[in-house]
Amino acid sequence: MESNAQSYKKKWKSHRGIIPRKIVLLPPVFMGASSSLFNVCTVLKKHRSLVLPLAIVVGFCLHGALAELKPVVPFLLFFILLLNFSSVEIRKLRITALHLWMLLFQILLSLFGYLAVARFDSLLAQGVLIGALMPVASSVVVISCMLGADRATITTYSMVGNLGIALAAPVFFSFIGQHVDMPFWESVLLILSKIAPTLILPFVLVILMQLFLPKANDWIARYKGVSFYLWAMALMITIGQTIHFIFVSGKGNELQILWLSVVSLLLCVVQFAVGKAMGARFGDRVSGGQGLGQRNTALAIWMAGMYLHPLTTIVPAAYSVWQNLFNSLQLWLHDRREKK
Repeated sequence: MESNAQSYKKKWKSHRGIIPRKIVLLPPVFMGASSSLFNVCTVLKKHRSLVLPLAIVVGFCLHGALAELKPVVPFLLFFILLLNFSSVEIRKLRITALHLWMLLFQILLSLFGYLAVARFDSLLAQGVLIGALMPVASSVVVISCMLGADRATITTYSMVGNLGIALAAPVFFSFIGQHVDMPFWESVLLILSKIAPTLILPFVLVILMQLFLPKANDWIARYKGVSFYLWAMALMITIGQTIHFIFVSGKGNELQILWLSVVSLLLCVVQFAVGKAMGARFGDRVSGGQGLGQRNTALAIWMAGMYLHPLTTIVPAAYSVWQNLFNSLQLWLHDRREKK
């Protein structure tokens, strides 16, 4: 009769890369807790397409409490990117024509979208601007790779897209919004200060580890599967924060919020569709769609609140819901195809 410890070792061995195998060495008193953790992770992985709608439901029901956990999200994103960057040979990353076309489209859509709508409504025009100018999501690598994207391609664009918008956004804000008198480089550094801890710092750390501590980098890369569960936690908190924000800001502004939500939905559809078309042309449809469609809504909410009309923050807030519903559908369809 095999012991409990031997039984657990067999379970963990088949799930290496999701939960560290050393957990089986815990004393028997902790075996029940480790088994529960294993079961939760197994269920999440099996039904991963349900994580996004579940996060939206939990975020809606517990938005007040989850909004208080906002400071935790940057730490989760840091470890998500550290795990994913360590799985890529950084020195082999290359900027391609796809990356440049996506960034160019994003900037042109921001400019011409704003100019076209500004003739009719200034608030909606600013909503279009921030909705198109949002930088690519820091966690885009996680869901893109689950959908089959090339990890190197989407990792490169997570850097190129964020740095490109950090330089382009202050140009727009120099003649649009509430802080047109802010010096250009001050604005650039202010935006960079928001993305550096979660994006640039893990990137630099992985470069250093791959150069000087390759074994440490390989050990971290073994557990890249953990990033899915960290991402699920970050998503739940972000959705809760978003819904709480809409509830707080919505009083007395229902009509404006409705129109701004429609604007964000249209932008979400356009950007995912154009991104997929661009990606298909360059042989990576998923990277194109996710790179252009999946956005860093938390940073965009801060940018809108800092530089534009306060109500324009509704656009990235609503976009967060739209993009995660679409990603949930994509995961469900992808998993369904894999099972056939």
